[in-house]
Amino acid sequence: MGQEIAQTCFSPQDHARFARSLADETALLENWLREGRFRASGHIVGFELEAWLLDRNCFPLPSNEAYLAKLASPLVVPELSKFNVEINGTPQVLEADAFARMEAELTHTWRRCLEVAHELEGTLIMIGILPTVRERDLTLANISPLNRYYALNRQVLEHRCRAPLRIDIHGREHLELTHADVMLEAATTSFQVHLQAPAARIVRYLNAASILSGPLVALAANAPFLFGADLWDESRIPLFEQAVDSAEGTPGQARRVTFGEDYLHASALECFADNLARFTPLLPMRLDDGVQRLAHLRLHNGTIWRWNRLLIGFEGDAPHLRIEQRAMPAGPSVRDMVANAAVYVGASRTLAQRVPAPENELPFAQARENFYRCARHGLSAQVRWLDGHERSAAALLSDEILPMAGDGLAALGIDARDIDTYLDVARARVRSGQNGAQWQRQHARKHGRDLFRLTADYLEHQRSAMPVHEWPV
Repeated sequence: MGQEIAQTCFSPQDHARFARSLADETALLENWLREGRFRASGHIVGFELEAWLLDRNCFPLPSNEAYLAKLASPLVVPELSKFNVEINGTPQVLEADAFARMEAELTHTWRRCLEVAHELEGTLIMIGILPTVRERDLTLANISPLNRYYALNRQVLEHRCRAPLRIDIHGREHLELTHADVMLEAATTSFQVHLQAPAARIVRYLNAASILSGPLVALAANAPFLFGADLWDESRIPLFEQAVDSAEGTPGQARRVTFGEDYLHASALECFADNLARFTPLLPMRLDDGVQRLAHLRLHNGTIWRWNRLLIGFEGDAPHLRIEQRAMPAGPSVRDMVANAAVYVGASRTLAQRVPAPENELPFAQARENFYRCARHGLSAQVRWLDGHERSAAALLSDEILPMAGDGLAALGIDARDIDTYLDVARARVRSGQNGAQWQRQHARKHGRDLFRLTADYLEHQRSAMPVHEWPV
C-alpha cells in the first residue's frame, strides 16, 4: 500500500486482468519457494512509525503536504490522513548494537521532525490513538491527496454496497457510531516491526509472531480513549478491524483486518494462496513491473491487514521474506518502542527454534483469544500459555517471555549491554504495571477526563525521552 497508483476507478476488465496476473504470480512464487530462491540466511530488523501532527491546541493539524515538503526526508512519507506521517528506519542487521543503532537513528529523525513541525507552529506526537481527535476530523476533507487512498475508500465502500462503516466497541464503556468513509482508520497509529528471517525458518517465525502477539499488545498498550470513551487498553485493535471492514453485509467476503485463521503449516505459500482464494482485490491496477517482481501479488497482499503480515521484498533482484508485526501502538517513547521491538525479536528467535514447536502446544484459536484478551485488558489479561495454564499477561511476560527474549537476543549476537538496556525497560514496565494505557487512565482518574491536559502532559513526558514506567501522573 505504500506505492502510488494511477487510477481510482476500475472496470470488470481491470479485475479480470488483475486476477490473471495474481494467479500467475502466485504460481511463480510457488516455484521460487520450491527452488530455494529466497534469502536463506541472516536476520534483519526494521520499523515503520506512524505519528500525528498537532497544532498548538493539541488538535490534529492537517498539513502533512507542507510539512513533508519542508522536511524533505526520504524516511518520512504521507499516511492516510493529512495529519499523519510515517517515519521509516534503515534496516539493521541483527548483531552487536543493532537496537542501539535503531534507537539512535529514530531519535535523530524524530528530533528533526519536531524541529520542522515547530517551524510550522505545530508539533508531533506518537501515541496509539490521539485523545483529542474528533470524529469530524476523520473525514475525506482530511484525506492525503494520493490516488491510492481515494481508491481504497471507494473500493471498500463498493464492497459494502455503499453501506456506512459501523463501529461498535464494548470496553470499559461502550462506543457505537456509523461513519461514511474509511477515515476512522487514520485514528489508529502504530509501531510496526519488520523481521526478516531465513526463508527456511519463516513458517516458524510467523507462527511465533502469532503466539507472541497477545503478550506484546499487553506490554505495549497505549490507546484506551476514543472520542472521550474509555474502551480497551489497546482500542486500535477493534477500531482498525471495523474501520475498513469491507465484508460486512457482503456474503462470501472475508474481513481484511484480522488475526488470521490458522498457523502456517509447511510453506509461506499458504498465506498467499489464501489471499488468492478468499480476498477480492481492492486495487486491481495494471502494473508494468513484470511478473519477476511479483507486483500484483505484493499489491494485493498490501490490502489485507493481518496483525502479523508476511511480506515479500527485494534487494536488487534477490527476494526475501519478512514479517510485519502490526499489533503494537506508537509511543509512548522512542526507548519504549525499541524495547518492545527487542522483546518481540528475541522471543521470536527462541520460539522459532524451540522443540517441540510451540504451535503444536498452543492451538491457534487460543493464541487468537489471548490476543483479544490482551488488547482489551492489557497487563491484567488472563492468558493461556504453552503449558496449558492461565496466568496474567504481566506474570507471563515476567516469568516466560522476557527470559525467552534475552536468550533469543543473545543467540542472535546482540551485545549483552544492549540486551540488558532494553529488556530492563520492559521488566520495569511490567513490574510497575504502567504502560501507556495505564498512565493515560491514571491521569484521567487524578485530573478528570480532560483530554487536552492529558495530551499536553503526555507530550511533555514524551519530550523528556523517559520510558513510560518513569512518567509521573
